[in-house]
Amino acid sequence: MSSTLRPGVLVSLIPIADLVLSEEAVRTSLDEARGGRVLNLDLTGSEALRPFVTAGLVREGRTVVVVTATSREAETLVADLGDLMPTEAVAYYPSWETLPHERLSPRADTVGRRLAALRRLKHPDGAPIQILVTTVRSILQPQVKGLADLEPVWLTPGQSADLDEVVRGLVDAAYTRVDLVEKRGEFAVRGG
Repeated sequence: MSSTLRPGVLVSLIPIADLVLSEEAVRTSLDEARGGRVLNLDLTGSEALRPFVTAGLVREGRTVVVVTATSREAETLVADLGDLMPTEAVAYYPSWETLPHERLSPRADTVGRRLAALRRLKHPDGAPIQILVTTVRSILQPQVKGLADLEPVWLTPGQSADLDEVVRGLVDAAYTRVDLVEKRGEFAVRGG
């Protein structure tokens, strides 16, 4: 919840957020959003205002979905929000890098980030998402039903796990079983 101004010196942006959110037009809009009186809030302002208003809506008890035009805008907003609130309150739901007609699979890290966001939305486990940042493209892309219920594969050093269950879990999570791992998203089984 703080930004680095120069190496070793942290500056909190929360007092700046308090000033921005106390501005009359912003305060009036946030007051309308309090308690769910207004379901949709359409504000026009500079891009720099976006993280402050988003954090302000969360302060008013709202869960916010922010839809940006591009992935770069979404990633920048996620980083900016990290300076105004706890990072675990914000999640990024990226779009696929590939189009449906392209016979390419999306990158494994993109698949993982999407699955993690969906899982946290449905099963918050003590850290609910207060702000979901995504893109128009991501919203328009088809979504397979039941992905939020996909169980993550958890392995702990020093503990044993059933090999067949681990393999099944990795395949269910879109990992590819190969003989020799060469890139992210692949796994190989050696021994028993």
